Amino acid sequence: MSRTTLTAIAASVGVAFAAYAVADTMSKSQYKSSKESIHSEYKSAEDGCEPLKANAKDICMAEAKGKEKVALAELSASYKPTSKSRYDVRMAKAEADYSVAREKCDDQEGNSKDVCVKEAKAARVAGEADAKAQMKTVAAKHTASADKRDANYAVAKEKCDALESAAKDSCISDAKARFGKS
Repeated sequence: MSRTTLTAIAASVGVAFAAYAVADTMSKSQYKSSKESIHSEYKSAEDGCEPLKANAKDICMAEAKGKEKVALAELSASYKPTSKSRYDVRMAKAEADYSVAREKCDDQEGNSKDVCVKEAKAARVAGEADAKAQMKTVAAKHTASADKRDANYAVAKEKCDALESAAKDSCISDAKARFGKS
């Protein structure tokens, strides 16, 4: 199988998997059918790797497995969008990229192979570190946002203290509504 054919297969599988990551909200039945479609696309990609020989087959299989894992993680993130699910997508991408890069290193020998393996590991560590940093950033932004909201609520409440009776009650009620306090 020519490299062009292999590239075409990989591109078509990637496009098919990417279609599942686009959905914003979905029902449980849509989720299940999308998951089944991802698995069937993986099987098709796996079948496309069969005629290949030696390391080319290994690379093709690593690409197919990686795309499946990433597509499943993206599907899960679309179904239940949380910072954890987005973190899982980033981690799946880092692991998939590493697996493919590691297989490509098998075509080399000696020091160039050793360098290739180290580069693949460094790229994976960088991807995982970026995913962890992004996760911490999201958590920090959430905490900072809550802190700002609490401080602004305290200011609004303090302003209400200057008012009398019904106006004060109305002001506090408005401040609670505006800053999400109960």
